[in-house]
Amino acid sequence: MADPIPDHDSVSYHRKSFEGPDTVLSYIDFGGGGPPLVALHGHMNEGLFARRLAERFAREYRVIALDQRGHGESGRPASFDNDRYVADALALLDHLGIDHAVLLGHSLGGVVAYRLAARRPERVRALIIEDIGAAVDDDLGFAAEWPRRMPTREALIAALGRLGPAFAYSMRQYEDGWGLPFVPEDMIRSQQKLNGSHWDDWLATGCPALLLHGMRSSCLSYGQAEEMARSRPNTKLVHLDAGHTIHFDAPDRYLEEIEQFLTETGTHS
Repeated sequence: MADPIPDHDSVSYHRKSFEGPDTVLSYIDFGGGGPPLVALHGHMNEGLFARRLAERFAREYRVIALDQRGHGESGRPASFDNDRYVADALALLDHLGIDHAVLLGHSLGGVVAYRLAARRPERVRALIIEDIGAAVDDDLGFAAEWPRRMPTREALIAALGRLGPAFAYSMRQYEDGWGLPFVPEDMIRSQQKLNGSHWDDWLATGCPALLLHGMRSSCLSYGQAEEMARSRPNTKLVHLDAGHTIHFDAPDRYLEEIEQFLTETGTHS
């Protein structure tokens, strides 16, 4: 597959792969000197979304980021059922011999994280959930209008409009032009499988959890975020001046809130 575009603020890392439950899974091991922090990206993203996270916490944590199925360098599977995503994340922990980890998830990755915790609570030390609810109802149909390839990176950024800059770091040069590391139709199907109520899974555990809500998000409402925090013990809610991708819109506050949460919960040891 194509290599990602170098990023001026990227950190050194090792990309590896293994045979997952039904497809090859790629992951990025950023290294680090502490317990594992496993990062799970959202739809239309990839493991490199965690590069700033890895840079910030290199001394305290070993940051590992999975390219979820159908994203990045991982294989394109037949199924996008959310249970398969959960099985992939668990398979990553098993592959690396990780008994328990802090799980961080954005959007799709957040649901995968708290659903994995619901099924295997002994494997999860804490949850960091970025802008996703316990009930999900979203539509990625707009991605079907995006071009598959463009002649230059700049042209692809422009074609994606306001979302172009957020996707720029993951754009790749393929044999037939510049593109993104996913198939839009797969993302639409995957989102459809994700939609629905996951309240039982959200409420199933009581490990420390940080819920980050983007005040300008169209994916998680203020009311649902408040209800999630009220309903689940040991949950800290922070409202931030950001959209759905808090790690991109407000990176400094994003990292500060995560650092404070990890320090307060003592998960660095």
